[in-house]
Amino acid sequence: MVEKRDKKQLALMRKSGQIAAVTVKKLLENIQAGVSGTELNQIARDEISRLGGNESYKTVPGYKWAICLTINDQVVHGIPTERKIEAGDLVSVDLAVEYQGWHTDTAWSVLVRGGTRSSTGTPPGKGKREKSENEMFLRIGEEALWLGIEEAVSGNTVGDIGAAIQAKIEGANFHVVRSLVGHGVGKKLHEDPEVPGYGKKGTGLVLETGMTIAIEVIYAKGTSEVVLDKDGWTFVSADGSIAGLFEMTVVVGDKKAEVLTDWRKV
Repeated sequence: MVEKRDKKQLALMRKSGQIAAVTVKKLLENIQAGVSGTELNQIARDEISRLGGNESYKTVPGYKWAICLTINDQVVHGIPTERKIEAGDLVSVDLAVEYQGWHTDTAWSVLVRGGTRSSTGTPPGKGKREKSENEMFLRIGEEALWLGIEEAVSGNTVGDIGAAIQAKIEGANFHVVRSLVGHGVGKKLHEDPEVPGYGKKGTGLVLETGMTIAIEVIYAKGTSEVVLDKDGWTFVSADGSIAGLFEMTVVVGDKKAEVLTDWRKV
C-alpha cells in the first residue's frame, strides 16, 4: 500500500529535504580536481550532523558511508574512496537524509572543470569536443528529471513519469538503465511504489496528492546494461560508457509536484 502523508509528516519531510539539499549544495561546491571521495564523504557527514539530520544510508545493511559517489562509467552505489577526482571526470553524488524518522533522497551529476584531455595525450581538439558532448549528456539528464517531476500530479500515473523521462533520454540517443529505478520514500528510505525511468503513459499506479516519491533519472551514454563491480556495491555501465544520475524527492500535488530536495533553492 502506498501511503499519503499528513501535514505533520510532510513538515518533517520538508525539513529532511532541506538538510539533504543544503548538503548536496555543499558537496557540489567541493567537487573539484584533487578532492577525494573520502573527503567528500566527510563533508556530507559533517553537514548532515550540523543540520540536525542523520545519515539514511546507515539503514542500508553493510553500507558504511554517508554518500554514494560514482565517476564516469560508474552508474550508482559507488563507494567513496581515496581516488582523487580529476579534471574532465563526470561525477555523481547521491545521498539520503533521515530527520525524526523521515527520509528524503537526492542525487546530482556534474562535469569537473579545470583542464582538457589534450593535456594528457589526446589529440588536440578532441578534449573540447568530448567536454561539450558530456555537458550535453548531463543537460539532457537534468531536463528529463524536471519533465518527470512535471508528471507527478494527482490523477497521473507512475507510467506517465517514466514515459516522460524515457522520451527525453532516448530521444537524445542515450539509454535509460532499466534495472535500477526510483521509489517511494518516507518512513523508510525505499518504499513502494517503484518509479522506473521508462514506461507507458496511463499505466501503473495512479498518483494521489500527498504521496512522496523519489524520481530518478539513471542513464548511460552507450548502453542500458549494467554490471556489478568487484567491490560488491558499485554498478558500472556494461560497455564502459559514461553514466549520469539525477534525483529529487517530491510530494505529489493537485496541480504541481512539490520538490523537497532542490539544492538550487537553498
